[in-house]
Amino acid sequence: MENNEYHSEESNKKPKPLKPLVRKTNSTVSINNQRHETNIPPLKKEEQVENEIYTRHKNRFSVKDFFIQAGAILASLAIIGTLILNMPICVDTEKGGNISLITLFKNQKPAAKEGELNKDNVMLNLDANAVPDDFNDGLDLPQLIEGQYSILFLGFEPDEYNTDVMWVIQFDIGHGGLNILQIPRDTCLPDYTTSITRKFNSIYTMGDPEKTPIQRVVDAVQENFGIPIDAYVTTTCPDIVEIIDIIGGVPIHIDNEIVFEPDKVIPEGDVVLSGEQSEWFIRFRREWVLGDIGRVQNQRRFMSAAMKKLSNIIEDEGRLKLYSYIKEIYDKDLLYTDLSIGDMSKVADFASTISMENAQVNMIPGEDALFYAADGKVYSVYSVHKQETIDLLNEYYRPYQKKMTEEDTSIVELITEHQYETYDDTGASLEDIEKSTEPVRDPNVTPYQKQKPKKKK
Repeated sequence: MENNEYHSEESNKKPKPLKPLVRKTNSTVSINNQRHETNIPPLKKEEQVENEIYTRHKNRFSVKDFFIQAGAILASLAIIGTLILNMPICVDTEKGGNISLITLFKNQKPAAKEGELNKDNVMLNLDANAVPDDFNDGLDLPQLIEGQYSILFLGFEPDEYNTDVMWVIQFDIGHGGLNILQIPRDTCLPDYTTSITRKFNSIYTMGDPEKTPIQRVVDAVQENFGIPIDAYVTTTCPDIVEIIDIIGGVPIHIDNEIVFEPDKVIPEGDVVLSGEQSEWFIRFRREWVLGDIGRVQNQRRFMSAAMKKLSNIIEDEGRLKLYSYIKEIYDKDLLYTDLSIGDMSKVADFASTISMENAQVNMIPGEDALFYAADGKVYSVYSVHKQETIDLLNEYYRPYQKKMTEEDTSIVELITEHQYETYDDTGASLEDIEKSTEPVRDPNVTPYQKQKPKKKK
């Protein structure tokens, strides 16, 4: 009974209520509320500050950890991407074997609109004594002869029919020099063109129909002047205008006013030639006493000024700016060339290291002559001096080849008994050309009358 009564009393008692649950947070406010509700003294001010510092520190480390992890992931992706780009996973269609994606891009030739050159039958006649067998010039260019790289440059008239400018630009990499050979447009090569005048400037358009136009000119250069051509660059007068404007003009000194046409005038003095003025300067010939030869001489002065401009771009604006100019010229199709993007950069880099005194310009030796054509008319042409040309080529343009002989060239002399030797030695460095004056003017030629500027209303 006693036990039952005890249990009855215990069962009649009400259970004590549970304390309410409180959500825990990191904030000092909630902690203080909990302390208040549970009769715990609130945090002191110092403790609150410590708590806030701890919270900020924890959050800061969370952000820092995020950036560290993200950086690690990006670095890993960059390394993987670099490895993939440099892995030899692409087929080299030119040399065989495999190459990387980067090399494949550098080997692209987006401007090779004239086609690829046929280099199978080029006569090299290498001189084994000139360089050792394992010689490497260090530029890694696709060249026919290690140590040199030769580019045929052709500038066309506005109608794009005949070539107005014909240069062979040879980089002597082994000796750190540059040699430029000018070929007068009236040079007579009877066996290479069907033009009635047989002039060099017609070979591109009227040469061997079995060959591409650019191959016709390349073969004429190689077979007559013995210079293996590695690449070509062609452009037109309108394109030259835009190219010069892209690079900001070419500074030069004009000795006397040049009136190309009544409304196309270049003032005398120190000027920066615009694209249009550059075209007028290069093509001007009317007042020179030597006619086309005077124009060739004047083109040298422009060549020297352009070389100086190239150096100034690198010194004042940097190589990256030069590359941006090259890319813009490429993108706008302002020239055609079989130089790859990578090779053009290599050539530009090497050219920028050449001093003006180590850059030599020569013209094919010869003299003015009369050519009696099949139509019964007589034309004024330029007759090459054969032996003098061979001597010039051996001295400057065949540093790694055997000496050229008469049997190695297809040159035809119209005049075997030379009347004069004025053009047999026209060599000069770009440094000397920079200081030279304009060609002699013909006092019997009256300059064009300048067009008077229209009066403003």
